Amino acid sequence: MTDSSALDPEDRKIVTLARSARARNGVPEGAAVRDDTGRTYVAGTVELPSLRLSALRTAVAMAVASGATSLEAAAVVSGAEAVSDEDRAAVRDLGGAGTPVLLAGADGVVRAVTSAG
Repeated sequence: MTDSSALDPEDRKIVTLARSARARNGVPEGAAVRDDTGRTYVAGTVELPSLRLSALRTAVAMAVASGATSLEAAAVVSGAEAVSDEDRAAVRDLGGAGTPVLLAGADGVVRAVTSAG
């Protein structure tokens, strides 16, 4: 486990936003990303008959659709044990291999920090 209080305040913010999206929308995952200008993009899991996206891929897509050209960090709140390779690839596509990806549980406690790499 990672001590969430030791996180940078901006990283704590995206974890909190991701947690809120998950709870508010009643979805399995919530995610938030921060672009290189400090703007944040928040999303939940999308599960439609014709479209299925993880929360993190949805947040990255929202950033791209809003004109973001790079990411500083990403956070996902999930019951999963790890961030999927596909999710990390989406972050890497926009932010680069070194972009940190934080994984937190429903309680907001960060369990892992990996790179998009």
